[in-house]
Amino acid sequence: MAANRKIFEDVLDNARREAAPKGGLIDSGRTGSRRAVSIWLGILFALVVAMIAVGGLTRLTDSGLSITEWRPVTGALPPMNEADWQAEFEKYQRIPEYQLQNRHMTVEDFKFIYWWEWGHRQLGRFIGLVWAVGIAGLWLTRKIPAGWTGRLLGLGALGGLQGAIGWWMVSSGLSGRMVDVASYRLATHLGIAFVILGLIAWYMMDLARSEPELLQARRSRDRRAVALGTGLMHLAFVQILLGALVAGIDAGRAFPTWPLMGDSFFPADAFYLPEGGPAVLAFFENPGLVQFVHRMVGYALFFLAVFAWFRTRRSPHAATRGAFALAAVLVVVQVILGIVTVVHAAPLSLGLIHQLGAVAVWVAILRARHRATYPFGSAIRGGAA
Repeated sequence: MAANRKIFEDVLDNARREAAPKGGLIDSGRTGSRRAVSIWLGILFALVVAMIAVGGLTRLTDSGLSITEWRPVTGALPPMNEADWQAEFEKYQRIPEYQLQNRHMTVEDFKFIYWWEWGHRQLGRFIGLVWAVGIAGLWLTRKIPAGWTGRLLGLGALGGLQGAIGWWMVSSGLSGRMVDVASYRLATHLGIAFVILGLIAWYMMDLARSEPELLQARRSRDRRAVALGTGLMHLAFVQILLGALVAGIDAGRAFPTWPLMGDSFFPADAFYLPEGGPAVLAFFENPGLVQFVHRMVGYALFFLAVFAWFRTRRSPHAATRGAFALAAVLVVVQVILGIVTVVHAAPLSLGLIHQLGAVAVWVAILRARHRATYPFGSAIRGGAA
């Protein structure tokens, strides 16, 4: 009798487990929360991409120094009349960029660069507002998944830090004899933007799957593919920073030739500095050397991306294979685009496309690493899902 009862209890327990929602009742109840957070992050992702594009155009149009004060609140209002415009123009006339480079500029010319910088700052304020309203709404409606509060607050903290770094960058061009912002500060500013974008992308990929599914997938992660993805991620980030150095001193226009730089592989006068200083500064301030390093790291990223694709072709997970293949294709396209940009002396349109290409490469590499860390399960017959 006891044995029969044990059999019936086992059958009943199995039926209950099969009837239970996938991932458990707790996870099922949080599905809507994960979707709500993911939608909000998707909006932030699109805004940050737009911010990177507008920031690139602001730099390429030499508009970044047109607003000489940091007024996080009152600066949201642009000049309202001609007297206000004249006052802003007079402030601009006091900085080196105007005195050494733009003395021909009129108030109407000044308005063009002012609107670019004002728009850049306004977009930053809007992103901060979207973050604040979104996280407040999610908290009040209790739609923040367990363990996610710190991550989402961290995004806001990075956004606030980014605003402060932006002013730190602008302030470097308001005194002394510089007619542009310091290139290493520009690289810091762009680097933080890509960190924020990368975190948002990674969080969205996490939220697209349930916690139990992620935990299960991590047990079968492809360690070799994860290592390759990590290497690609780090090298791509270095290349992004180098691209900012190139943009910061207009190094993309220094040697409009390829594959050589002028008549040689290594640029002439690579360590020359007009105002002297230690040779290490040439890696930040000499246009030829900065472009050369950017080229070399670009080649290294190209070979590593192709190698990573080659080594992951035999992965049992189709999603992982496809992610690394896409990353390799985008790196190849970005390298070709970089060459075209250089030989055309980095015009505004190509410079912007090249920067957006960096965004695509960055996200694709993160996606490949995520797919390697949390692979999708393989099909029963040996195929991959």
